[in-house]
This record gives sequence, C-alpha cells and structure tokens, in this order.
Amino acid sequence: MKTNMEDIDQLIKDTLTQEEAKFYDELEEQSVLGMVGGLFRGKNKWIIILMNIMTLIFFGLFIYCVVNFFDTTDSKELLKWGLGSLVFLIGVSMLKVFAWMQMDKNAILREMKRLELQVSSLSGKISE
Repeated sequence: MKTNMEDIDQLIKDTLTQEEAKFYDELEEQSVLGMVGGLFRGKNKWIIILMNIMTLIFFGLFIYCVVNFFDTTDSKELLKWGLGSLVFLIGVSMLKVFAWMQMDKNAILREMKRLELQVSSLSGKISE
C-alpha cells in the first residue's frame, strides 16, 4: 500500500508546477512536536498562549491544593482541598483537550488543502 501512495504522490507532483509541488511537500504529515509547534502559528496563536498560561496557573493551584490536602487533618479541610485539587485537575485536562482539538483541526485543514491541490491538478489535466 505504501508504494501505491508513493506512486500517487509522484503522479500528483508530476502534474504540478514547481511552486505548487513545493506547497504540496509542505502539507506532508507532521510529527506530534510539529503539530504542537503549529498551534503557535496563525491568527489564533494568542489564545493558545493564553490557554498555556492558564494551564500552568491551574497546575500550580492543583499542586498547592494537593500539598495542603496532605498537610491537614480536619475532615472539612480535607474535603475542601480535595475538591479544589479535583476542580483544578479537571481544568488542566479541559485545556489540554482544547489544544488537542486544535491540533486535529489543523491536521484536517492540511488534508483539505492537499485534496484541493489534487482536484485542481486533475481539473487542469482534464481541460488540456
């Protein structure tokens, strides 16, 4: 199957101009680190930076609550610190889910661009 995909990619590159082929190469699959770096590019990088700052704050508050949870002996205090640590841990988890959804969105957009380029290439070849 891999050779079929490589053959298809080569056929597509053959029909593209040099500039389009360069753009097509940039749309290849990225590693996880490449996808994380891709979050900090584009119009919405400010919200990703804000979400990471909030994640660090929530994680710090989670650690604070856990330390106080193990430091107290009163049942009411245990409940308060335990609930606080749970809330902040859920907050960190939700912010991470948001970041993963953004990475998935970027991957889908990249594939859509690849498809657009392939359709454009095919329509140019049909009209000739």
